[in-house]
Amino acid sequence: MGGVLDGQTAFILGASAGIAQASAKLLAADGAALFLLGRSTARLEATRDGVLEAVPGAEIALHKGDPEDEATVKAAAQAAYDVHNRLDIVVGTVASGGTGPLIEQDLATFTDFVMGNLRSNFLALRYAAPLMTDGGSIVFISSTSSKIPMEGLGHYSAGKAALEMLIRVAASELGPRGIRVNAVRPGLTEAATTQGYIHLEELTSSFLERVPLGRLGVSNDIAPGVRYLAGPESSWMTGQSFAIDGGNEVRGAPRGPMFTV
Repeated sequence: MGGVLDGQTAFILGASAGIAQASAKLLAADGAALFLLGRSTARLEATRDGVLEAVPGAEIALHKGDPEDEATVKAAAQAAYDVHNRLDIVVGTVASGGTGPLIEQDLATFTDFVMGNLRSNFLALRYAAPLMTDGGSIVFISSTSSKIPMEGLGHYSAGKAALEMLIRVAASELGPRGIRVNAVRPGLTEAATTQGYIHLEELTSSFLERVPLGRLGVSNDIAPGVRYLAGPESSWMTGQSFAIDGGNEVRGAPRGPMFTV
């Protein structure tokens, strides 16, 4: 192989999700060794096979476990470091969310959805950053809903907005060590968290009216942004989150409570 990421190790949490898979292929193609953490052995193996098909000879280690469990993430971060005694790139992709008006949620549901966008990412930051001894890059997946109020996605939006502030604080704290912390904000994209509603014609047609480029997103649209933030091309960039959304943030959300299913 060979590339600008030769010799580096990338730790990906939630590695069987679509954006994670697409990002893993790009990181491996540029030479990074991959350490993949996810809940399902079968899905992790499928991700590995997909990466190897795209990048024959890629170095990939798998770790089955819950990326929202503290002991699991601590052990996985150390194991990722141990691959080559270094940890350079961390990609956190774990998210959760449902739909419905805020006043119809109970406290437990609201709290779980908000924290589902924070727990794994905080743990990645907490246990990976101390191992990143020669600088490095941490990349999270945010959402345009952290910036655009969307009725029916209040808990998801609150979690992503909190994630963006976490990123900014972490960037300030870790900057003196050469560690960068950034995020991408996908628009409405085919992903595990959107499967419950992305194929609803009424919803997607209303969204497409708000997307200047005229289509919904796919994982391969988002992965190049992750790769850019992970690599040396973004070496003077930290504390940032940028939209990859077909222009949705230009026009805003559809009117009315679209996410009520």
